[in-house]
Amino acid sequence: MVTLAAQLSERRAASAERTPETTKAAMARSLRVLEDSGIAGRALGVGDLAPDFVLPDAAGREVDLSDLLRAGPVAVSFYRGDWCPYCNLELRALQDSLSVFRAVGATLVAISPNPPDSSMTAVERHDLEYPVLSDVDNSVARDFGLVFTVPDDLEAAYRAMGIDIGEANGSGVWEIPLPATYVIDQDRTIAFAFVDADYRKRAEPVDVIAAIEAL
Repeated sequence: MVTLAAQLSERRAASAERTPETTKAAMARSLRVLEDSGIAGRALGVGDLAPDFVLPDAAGREVDLSDLLRAGPVAVSFYRGDWCPYCNLELRALQDSLSVFRAVGATLVAISPNPPDSSMTAVERHDLEYPVLSDVDNSVARDFGLVFTVPDDLEAAYRAMGIDIGEANGSGVWEIPLPATYVIDQDRTIAFAFVDADYRKRAEPVDVIAAIEAL
């Protein structure tokens, strides 16, 4: 099986070929600022207590973390939205490993700022069989320490590409979470955390599964 890292690398190379230099420069500046801010290091990490949450899934049904934890550990993937090609690769990679997550007794959920109708589009497009939850105001992502405001030059670059993150969020607000993956044990202790300011990097599903098996 091709690793998620290899798929992300291929996507990065393809994007570099067709992205205008001004856009690449804006993205690079934004990434440096985000890395220098230390946000990834301040986000919740291993040993911290995960905040409880209740969020709607793509069909509008409420999903309660406490309920999920009664059945076993929970793997949570925060992603930026269905407009992000790197996120879509990750969602599909998680789906490809879903049977293994279930075999080790874990529940998998993904969370983005997209409203339920957009989450449903992602579910249908990628044939996802795990809950995709809507954190429209980024309140849960904020509790995990992941949220930042898209800087003006990067907003302009995204708009030039036809991407309106405020509209995609359903709130009009240009805030997004750092992509992050957590494994939450049944006592709500975080047992695994992958948080990186570079949106092109994601946790490898096999590493997430290994963390679950180690519990």
